Amino acid sequence: MAAEVLAALRPMPGGRYVDGTLGGAGHAASILSASRPSGWLYGCDRDGVAVEIASARLAEQFAGRFEIRRGNFAELADWVPLASCQGVLLDLGVSSPQLDTAERGFSFQLEGPLDMRQDDRQSLTAADLVNGADEVELARIFWEWGDERDSRRFARAIVHDRGLRRFTTTRQLAELIERLAPRHGKKAHPATKVFQSLRIAVNDEIGSLRRGLAAAVKLLVPGGRLVVLTFHSLEDRVVKEFGRERARDYTFPGTVDVPELRQPCMPVLTWVSRKAILPGATELQVNPRSRSAQLRVLEKI
Repeated sequence: MAAEVLAALRPMPGGRYVDGTLGGAGHAASILSASRPSGWLYGCDRDGVAVEIASARLAEQFAGRFEIRRGNFAELADWVPLASCQGVLLDLGVSSPQLDTAERGFSFQLEGPLDMRQDDRQSLTAADLVNGADEVELARIFWEWGDERDSRRFARAIVHDRGLRRFTTTRQLAELIERLAPRHGKKAHPATKVFQSLRIAVNDEIGSLRRGLAAAVKLLVPGGRLVVLTFHSLEDRVVKEFGRERARDYTFPGTVDVPELRQPCMPVLTWVSRKAILPGATELQVNPRSRSAQLRVLEKI
């Protein structure tokens, strides 16, 4: 959704922008091109391969106009100057190169190690969780991060089978789930939610998202925009809740909004559009994986 992202960010010469999920640098290149000749980009990614590829690609056309570091976008406020940027982009989820590389272990469709780390410098892998977490914890992961209705049954079966043989590959886990829940002509693979939930847990994606949204606001100047691309309902819910909280003119103690206990406060953000921006027909034809994408845009007051 490059066109929609650019329309939301409104890059201009002299502006400073952040791409917190560089990937292959497609969005980053578009931002730098649209902000010629003097726009600047800060970029990061947890994936070392992505950082190398993005750095090389951007250096070909935009040398001297960007700074890239390897790391989590939750840490952006530690090195990007506060209140200095006109726009921050977070393109969430797993990238196509990660999905399509069997050795990364993200896909149940490819045989590979049960890894799923976005940053291979961390020690925790999906195999560690599958083989080490107890039945209750596995069920919680599948339910909380994947909304998997068979979470308890799948967790019970995994704990049983790993007592016979350690889980080491993506196919081994996917085949177990498919045996428990045969497809019977269904389009979606029964292991989809299990793999999603393990990936989210391994990479602490929801915790990183919450911290990253808070960091992004600190980087923006008044009128600067926070643009977030989500790819599943859990991510989108976090972004919506964050936006609603920061756009309110009141706060309240605890987790329940009791009108009598509300206290006035200054809102920090405003919604550019209350509704999510969805991919168009052309985008869906060119990039079928964008079918679940939702673009949300907030502006700092």
